[in-house]
Amino acid sequence: MAAEIVNPRSDSDGTTDEELFDPAFALHRGGKMAVQATVPMRDRDDLSLAYTPGVAKVCSAIAEQPELVHDYTWKSQVVAVVTDGSAVLGLGDIGPEASLPVMEGKAILFKQFGGVDAVPIALDCRDVDEIVDTVARLAPSFGGINLEDISAPRCFEIERRLQERVDIPIFHDDQHGTAVVTLAALRNAARLTGRPLGGLRAVISGAGAAGVAIAKILVEAGIGDVAVCDRKGIVSAERTDLTDVKRDLAGFTNKAGLTGSLEQALDGADVFIGVSGGTVPESAVATMAKDAMIFAMANPNPEIHPDVAHKYAAVVATGRSDFPNQINNVLAFPGIFAGALQVRASRITEGMKLAAAEALAAVVADELSADRVIPSPFDERVAPAVTAAVAAAARAEGVARR
Repeated sequence: MAAEIVNPRSDSDGTTDEELFDPAFALHRGGKMAVQATVPMRDRDDLSLAYTPGVAKVCSAIAEQPELVHDYTWKSQVVAVVTDGSAVLGLGDIGPEASLPVMEGKAILFKQFGGVDAVPIALDCRDVDEIVDTVARLAPSFGGINLEDISAPRCFEIERRLQERVDIPIFHDDQHGTAVVTLAALRNAARLTGRPLGGLRAVISGAGAAGVAIAKILVEAGIGDVAVCDRKGIVSAERTDLTDVKRDLAGFTNKAGLTGSLEQALDGADVFIGVSGGTVPESAVATMAKDAMIFAMANPNPEIHPDVAHKYAAVVATGRSDFPNQINNVLAFPGIFAGALQVRASRITEGMKLAAAEALAAVVADELSADRVIPSPFDERVAPAVTAAVAAAARAEGVARR
């Protein structure tokens, strides 16, 4: 007799055993966030002030003086977290609905670490024109737009076109948040090992959103040289298979004119930065310069496991929370947006990103060790320091409106 097939579902609403007993499912049931009123609604007087007829006075005032929207609505305190679900964490293209738990998580990180309200918005479209048009039409409701988990190379064009079209900050965190935290950690690692940033040669594995942004900010910060590698090897001007983004990348990186593979690029390199996945052979790691710095940030499996990295490197960082020196974007984006919103910035400039990195590095500058070149996400000094630095940089660069 054939064995009876037991349905794994455990109750009438279709909940599985995994969903019943896994704490991740338990935490997510019903979502992770809600809207809460900031004014009382106790009686008819409260209702008449918060809604009609009182609200009409405020609407009329804003119609006459549009800038009043920042004072009399939540616009100047709220960010839209926008995705199309095409490049979600390490899960890839899982679609807008499946991306929502991540976008909710991002929103509560904004609130917890930066005091910024955020609204998750998952778009059911992939066309660049449609995404740009949709977000631009939503922009009047928000003080800033955080683009999240949108695949490269579309993410570059979407961010650029949106910033040209609207006068609020557009920030693709997968690019710039990663870049800011990486630069902060690298500044401190260089300081710890007694080397100037301008004397370092770095190799980046991955020429996607994060890799391109990291290369740009390292060059802006004055690194000695940086070579970026994709699946086919070093991105160099000699290659004929480059996209427009990679062709531009080749124009401001790889001053040494290196060609060949990632392994060849690592020979004598001071820094490895991994944002690609895959595995780097230990034999290649062994050819790096003495007291190297290895930032292997792929999750869940770093390109170079810390056990291997520590054999050759003075400083090791990953993207994981169970190893020291976690390169975590939450160290950057809440404070960056808080600073930009504080001064009603029209955009987030390269100078503001550099200021954020310098402020973040300075938080632990007097506490440096091989296991502490970047603060913990729970260090309460982080967000205020980044917020102040970004606000000051916005004023200095002429993009602040308050």
